[in-house]
Amino acid sequence: MTSPLPVINIKAQSSHHALFLMLLAGVIFVVTLLLAQGYQKQNQLVFIFIYLTALVIFITGLAKHLQPQFSLKLSPKGIKYKHNSGQWRLEWQQIQRIALVKESYGIEQLQLPYIGIKLCNFSSLAKQISPRLANRLIHEQRPLIAMAIKLRLITFEQSQLNFSPFILPCGTKIKGPLAAFLHHSAMLYSAFGYHLFIPESALDRELSEFEQLLTQCKQSSKKYQ
Repeated sequence: MTSPLPVINIKAQSSHHALFLMLLAGVIFVVTLLLAQGYQKQNQLVFIFIYLTALVIFITGLAKHLQPQFSLKLSPKGIKYKHNSGQWRLEWQQIQRIALVKESYGIEQLQLPYIGIKLCNFSSLAKQISPRLANRLIHEQRPLIAMAIKLRLITFEQSQLNFSPFILPCGTKIKGPLAAFLHHSAMLYSAFGYHLFIPESALDRELSEFEQLLTQCKQSSKKYQ
């Protein structure tokens, strides 16, 4: 009897060193506070600058600490992407293609810091992503839009946010941030050929290695359907 696929949890690189940064900020603050006791008032601006630096370091560490413990969960059923603003989830059979995002620029081959996912049925995405995350991804993926314009894959006019209702093939109207995200995803698909993008910062390994892992999971899942 074949054993089922294991559940694989992926911890984002961007969440690393959170506690270290918070501790470092605390040490800087305490040491500066002690040193400041023996200096005259003319040095107060220097210490204020150090306090503010410590605050920035602490906030950075806190932001990392508040991120979900795992950014991605791969299971026999599918893939789940977790974010501070929500999540999206897909079953393996909903995915048509997984690949590194590459484009030609003159004679160069550019590899963008994302893994692209092409869906079998784009309209299914409306039920698979939380509205808050949909709204957030529009802003986080602005570098992708800028690159698409630079490569002349889309025009500047096409890159503008579209808040009009998105009509699914079944006739259902989607409104609000979710509609804007669906227009956004359709536009990125026309540029790069993918509906969803997993950023390199959400991974715990090299892009090529993770792309191979996702492909293997998708292929292996067919045995358990």
